[in-house]
Amino acid sequence: MIAIGGAIGVGLFLGSGGRLAAAGPGLVLSYAVAGIAAFLVMRALGELVQHRPTSGSFVDYAHEFVGPWASFASGWMYWINWAFTGIAELTAIATYVHKWAPDLPQWITALGALVLVLAVNLLSVRLFGELEFWFALLKVLAITVFLVVGTWMVVFAVNGAGPANMTADGGFMPFGLPLVLMSLQAVVFAYSGIELVGVAAGETKDVRKVMPKAINGVVWRIAVFYVGSVLLLIMVLPWTAYSGTQSPFVTVFSSLGVPWAGDAMNLVVITAAMSSCNSGLYSTGRILRSMALKGEAPAVTGRLNSRHVPYGGIAITAAVFLGGVVLNYFVPKQAFDIAIAIASLGVITTWGTLLYCQIGLRRAALRGEVARPGFRMPGSPYTNWFALALLGLVVALMAFADEPQRIAFYSIPLLAAAIAVGWRIVNARRGHLRRPPAAGQPIVSGPVAPPGAVPPR
Repeated sequence: MIAIGGAIGVGLFLGSGGRLAAAGPGLVLSYAVAGIAAFLVMRALGELVQHRPTSGSFVDYAHEFVGPWASFASGWMYWINWAFTGIAELTAIATYVHKWAPDLPQWITALGALVLVLAVNLLSVRLFGELEFWFALLKVLAITVFLVVGTWMVVFAVNGAGPANMTADGGFMPFGLPLVLMSLQAVVFAYSGIELVGVAAGETKDVRKVMPKAINGVVWRIAVFYVGSVLLLIMVLPWTAYSGTQSPFVTVFSSLGVPWAGDAMNLVVITAAMSSCNSGLYSTGRILRSMALKGEAPAVTGRLNSRHVPYGGIAITAAVFLGGVVLNYFVPKQAFDIAIAIASLGVITTWGTLLYCQIGLRRAALRGEVARPGFRMPGSPYTNWFALALLGLVVALMAFADEPQRIAFYSIPLLAAAIAVGWRIVNARRGHLRRPPAAGQPIVSGPVAPPGAVPPR
């Protein structure tokens, strides 16, 4: 449920509306192609989790199968993913609330949502898990209701619904294949969050029994919820009815003529955005703590409160979310697209890391160094390289897409430089700690204990 909750967020509930308006019905092809990549990533993650469950997830796997630098880079890119995803979620909440309070500034709503999810995450992991379960359940029920209602509308041609809408108003790809391909970045972002099942593995009972079922369940549910939902959106209403200023699901339910239907769905999409924002704080807190224990993140991010919550990492991510509130103050109309474009770079890095780490696990098993789990990546290593090539294509296409995607693409060298500098600082600090003492100086590895004292464990 945590993986479902993380994956079903604003990428589907809000982003699909804007992308339908930009690409037309052909958007469903992007969801299908990205769904294949998501399936392969989840199966690669499943094998890695069976090999060694850890809350550090792909950060720990990158350290084991690639090297310390890969662990450092992937960890910080994942943090960038969820930091900017959180900004997108907060922006979406403000956009949804605008339906009911059009005069309320976006930044005020975003700030209120941030305070709520921060409080939930700092209290306890049990409260987080319980709340996220119900958030996810509400989203699953809402999508299920939409699938049922949408199918009914298509079968009985309610309000002109039907397959004819897929080719009306300019055809299946009114702007051509290039714009459909350009939407892949936003679609990959929409699928982000499925990897949360790997982060939760470190705090899950009977992980080797539970995880294969959870991963397989996530894969087919994502296929139904995402591809199925987008297909129905296209058939229920003409694609020209959608926009990026309102959830397409709210648009559909508002078209039914039932006064409360649109408002009910608007409430659901608000909780959906809150849920994903909640998941982002949860995951980044655990990832930063894992990195801090290896000296790759500020020491404060490794600290736990009395409830065993990594409050330092959560607080740092929340500070970036606060920057998103400021972004909503200055550029409210562009905040969402800028945030998801930069976040998608972290998604692609995370997925690529998982795919490559599974290749490393397979190679280690062939050398006899580890035992390969029974739950395996199908078609490895060929399917890994296929998915990696697809992710590379998504990044390349960003250079030719709209302005927010181009901003994200041209920020890649800056992100790479920042991570490289950070890695040099980490290595320099480690080298300083390992440096031998000067001639004549005693070797001291810690506080000097009195004679007969028991050394600390």
